[in-house]
Amino acid sequence: MIDDGTHADPGGPGLEPDLGRGLLALVRAYQEHVSPALGDLPHGPRGYQTLREVGYGAHPTQVSLARHLGVDRTVMTYLIDDLVEAGLVERRANPEDRRQRLVVLTARGRSEVDALCSRVVEAEDSLLGALTTKERGQLRRLVIKAAGALDDNR
Repeated sequence: MIDDGTHADPGGPGLEPDLGRGLLALVRAYQEHVSPALGDLPHGPRGYQTLREVGYGAHPTQVSLARHLGVDRTVMTYLIDDLVEAGLVERRANPEDRRQRLVVLTARGRSEVDALCSRVVEAEDSLLGALTTKERGQLRRLVIKAAGALDDNR
């Protein structure tokens, strides 16, 4: 153990801990913890991120959703189709550009995403149980900040 409570990286003394190794381990564990909280939501974690972005983000079209979430446009079409079929979102004509369709939450989708958000936070807190509440908040803010910088550079 290193003094800050992290496990020593097997890369050897004097080397910085491997961020990639840690991120990959967290992503795998995230999916294992969060997937059960999502129940039968179409497309699991990807469907959840899409619903959340539709409800709370600034990316109202399929194209902008796909770009923002890093999902292939064709895959996004199928994902949105499945969310429409589940009654969670609908496509509406964009009054500013008839060539575009806006993706919006239905009333059912709004209540579902609110409930899912609560369950996901519980799953995340379980995943990050080795951290204090303050450290969990810091980690969330830092990861979101780093991800936001990536979005700004696209």
